[in-house]
Amino acid sequence: MLTWPGFLSQLFNGLALGALLALISSGLTVIYGTLGVLNLAHGALFMLGGYAGFVAFQYTHSFLIAMAAGSLFVLALGVAVERVLIRRFYDRPPEDQILVTFGLGIVLVELTRLGFGSMTQNMPSPSWASGIVNMGFLIYPTYRLVVLGIVAVALGIFYIVLYRTRIGMIVRAGIEDAGMVDMLGIDVYRVFMLVFGIGAMAAGFAGVVNAPIVPLTPDMGDNILIETFVVVVIGGVGSFPGAILGGLIAGEILSLTSLFDPSYAQVMLFVVMTLVLMLRPQGLLGQSSRS
Repeated sequence: MLTWPGFLSQLFNGLALGALLALISSGLTVIYGTLGVLNLAHGALFMLGGYAGFVAFQYTHSFLIAMAAGSLFVLALGVAVERVLIRRFYDRPPEDQILVTFGLGIVLVELTRLGFGSMTQNMPSPSWASGIVNMGFLIYPTYRLVVLGIVAVALGIFYIVLYRTRIGMIVRAGIEDAGMVDMLGIDVYRVFMLVFGIGAMAAGFAGVVNAPIVPLTPDMGDNILIETFVVVVIGGVGSFPGAILGGLIAGEILSLTSLFDPSYAQVMLFVVMTLVLMLRPQGLLGQSSRS
């Protein structure tokens, strides 16, 4: 039976989930928009961020250190992967890029399973964000509200980097025309390395933030990857604002549909994606063409 508190609770759950999807998708869409690489290992990077944060939390009992450790670990891994592996596939056919990132994702998942096993790992919410908040019209878990604030700050920093710094200007120019950036004398491969690392870090950071909400498992990135691709399609490939809008829409669809029948949540998500593709193929905030 639908109740007003239940509806409001799911509405807030959708905001928290949508914010996390927006953060993960922003990294994926910037990587694809700049490098032209469809990174099927993005879900595995999200998972690795959660595990790296979990390990750091076990040793330090500090959630702030866990967030920093998880983000920096995946950033370093992203930079190494780009330099050693991804860079060799820029001039290869798209199917080669898809296969190599898909294989990379499998390797990362199985290495994690080897190190931690298949059992779930639980990371507690920080002591300063535990408990519940009485908002008058709704009693809601404190940590989920904190997640909204954390992700909003992270997306704000991401926005400043993309739209208020020189490197952000180069990245946005690379999204429009990477060849022109190279002709201007800018080391485009260094930019690519940085973009891949930052995109991976966004996924890793989201993995740490999500860990107190959803238990860690080596396969947890699979569903997130699918949902993230849907977000990118809805918002528009290569569009940072589109990733935010698409993430919030997807989060609310998944959450509110689950209020009635959880088995139809992803079905509704794909229905909305199909409608967007039919009515606006470039996505809600995407460009009609990419040079």
